[in-house]
Amino acid sequence: MLEQRKLVVEFGRKLLACGLTTGSGGNLSLVDRRRGLLAITPSGEDYLEITPGRVVLVDLDGDQVDGPGRPSSELGFHLALYQERPEVNAVVHTHSPYATTLACLGWELPPAHYLVGFAGPKVPLAPYHTYGTPELARAVAEAMQGYNAALLANHGLVAVGDTLSRAFAVAEEIEFAARVYYQAKAVGEPRILSEGQMREVLAKFATYGRQ
Repeated sequence: MLEQRKLVVEFGRKLLACGLTTGSGGNLSLVDRRRGLLAITPSGEDYLEITPGRVVLVDLDGDQVDGPGRPSSELGFHLALYQERPEVNAVVHTHSPYATTLACLGWELPPAHYLVGFAGPKVPLAPYHTYGTPELARAVAEAMQGYNAALLANHGLVAVGDTLSRAFAVAEEIEFAARVYYQAKAVGEPRILSEGQMREVLAKFATYGRQ
């Protein structure tokens, strides 16, 4: 799992570089379904100080296999998403400012910009539960049925993908769309794309970036 651990370190640092979190906030993981193992960021460690050897390995039952520290406190919703979404191989959880602002307002993110399509026809809102709890894990898994991202009320954003690069792209694009929506709301009432318009977008996104 060395390559997976290296990717977790790389994208953890990108979370900071791209302003999607601060300090040790958020978490990310990558699963190897053939081995039945996932590599996940350690709890409470600064992304700039995490090395591949410190990335925690956990099996799909949640039992720690390797790593000197504890796995992220949000391991529960990572496991829930991997168990319920067989097409998902990576999870990225951010505290990105604009997505988190909407989550603290208790708003979903409607398709004011077509890039919401990275998540689906909208970005749903999972209800608030204390971080690291089974209740939050269930709420995230339920909210993300059919979606690649969800806002967590009073908390942040979760994004998924078939690769860590794809999950990170979802998180990044949804943060952009959240910023645009928030700024538009500050000036007036954004025009929301119709269901038909978003169906077109989602059909095009099915092959976007696939070589």
